[in-house]
Amino acid sequence: MTQHRKILLLFCLAIIGAFIFLSTTQSSVLDSITKTQSNFKNGDIIFQTSQSEQCEAVRIATNSKFSHCGIIFIENGKTYVYEAVQPVKMTLLSDWIQHGEGNKYVVKRLQNADKVLNNDVIQKMKSYGETLNNKDYDIYFEWSNDKIYCSELVWKIYKEGANIELCNLQKLKEFNLEHPLVKTILNERYGNAVPLDEEVVAPSQIVDSDKLITIFDNY
Repeated sequence: MTQHRKILLLFCLAIIGAFIFLSTTQSSVLDSITKTQSNFKNGDIIFQTSQSEQCEAVRIATNSKFSHCGIIFIENGKTYVYEAVQPVKMTLLSDWIQHGEGNKYVVKRLQNADKVLNNDVIQKMKSYGETLNNKDYDIYFEWSNDKIYCSELVWKIYKEGANIELCNLQKLKEFNLEHPLVKTILNERYGNAVPLDEEVVAPSQIVDSDKLITIFDNY
């Protein structure tokens, strides 16, 4: 075998080895994530960064990397995220993950979930959630049930179904409203009548709740 062919052979073997290594590593990572997802439970709360101008404004206004959240419910052996988009609906977890930036997400769980979120409480949470199903997404972030936004849905399901307030509500004026993009969104929504005293809850408030612990984080 000539020196040239030896070099070519070694090069090909190196490429094949690298491909096998990457494939094995990727498979291992996917297996690990799949195993973790199988441990998700009813009532877990999931967070991600969505890709839209409004979501970017939410991130800026709340000084957080998270702009969207939902609550995990398991039905007939399948894992769903109950979320307030347009409209409020159940979304398969696998599909929900793909809607986020880089397929990254964080899952949190109530600290004493095993004791508090028994079957009866979970059923109450699901039943209350059903009353909000198919509601339109609330672009005005009003604290009513006429329309619903993502963190409002999660907060109210916990409050009404489990009698737990995940965090305190804040007034709109307490957020960072001075950024140009945030101002643009507010102007589009409200004109000159921004409801600064409206009580709201943001994904950032829930994700930082001292009542929750982190179950999964691939950020």
